[in-house]
Amino acid sequence: MTKQTQGIHHITAIVGHPQENTDFYAGVLGLRLVKKTVNFDDPGTYHLYFGDEKGKPGTIITFFPWPNAYQGKIGDGQVGVTSYVVPKGALTFWENRLTKFGIVYRKKERFGEVYLQFDDVHGLHLEIVEREAGDANTWTFGGVTPDVAIKGFGGAILYSRRPSETGELLEQMGLEKVGEEGSYIRYQAAGDIGNIIDIKQTTSGRSQMGVGTVHHIAWRASDDQDQLDWSEYVSSLGYGVTPVQDRNYFNAIYFREHGQILFEIATDPPGFAIDESGDTMGENLMLPLQYEQHREKIENHVLPFEVRELD
Repeated sequence: MTKQTQGIHHITAIVGHPQENTDFYAGVLGLRLVKKTVNFDDPGTYHLYFGDEKGKPGTIITFFPWPNAYQGKIGDGQVGVTSYVVPKGALTFWENRLTKFGIVYRKKERFGEVYLQFDDVHGLHLEIVEREAGDANTWTFGGVTPDVAIKGFGGAILYSRRPSETGELLEQMGLEKVGEEGSYIRYQAAGDIGNIIDIKQTTSGRSQMGVGTVHHIAWRASDDQDQLDWSEYVSSLGYGVTPVQDRNYFNAIYFREHGQILFEIATDPPGFAIDESGDTMGENLMLPLQYEQHREKIENHVLPFEVRELD
């Protein structure tokens, strides 16, 4: 059996205060809050999802906000940098926007592409790159319009403890090795966004999970049957795979690859409009059925926040 993923489904990270998190990803980056729910394994913690207007796979970054938690350290065994893709010609807009909000950035070139690299408010490493591929994001918010809006993930830079073994796994997952430059090897998946993965070949030092670090990266499965096939396939490669976890908006399986990065494989359906309309996604706290009876307690525990335009 051989398998091929289209690329990244979502990336999940740990951050601090939910208002600061929302101000950055909605207020500065112009993404849509498509789901406000709780961590299914820790219902006292929000789980926030930001993406394009419809919350399509390949556009979603998700967060566990832990106010006052300890700061993590980005290093080996993690997603080191999350890459966002914007339309061709939009990079100047983003330079001006980052400057407007006092966000320090640097321009870097890799594999013939120019990247704007910067950190979010809680220390996550991000970058923006222009590419033709990928549908326009039709969401407009706070001065970010579809002609310049983030389309979704460009990909990611993986910091692996065993780069060669992580690269071998990506090829086993259907990504093609397409280039080497300096300390990076580049792999490409079949999809049009979330498809470019660079693996750093040199150490980034010891990592520590906490605020400002990525918890896991999720890859796309087309449906439940495809995910079951993935589970069998990954198990056949010698990895310990979890049972299927129902995350309401997708089903998930998890395994830790040999470079110590936590991988998830998530189904594209059913998506984020399963429990509220597409027009109102992200406006209300949505709880899975097992926690609905505790709604009042949960709402009194989590911190209030709002999506707001920034000056």
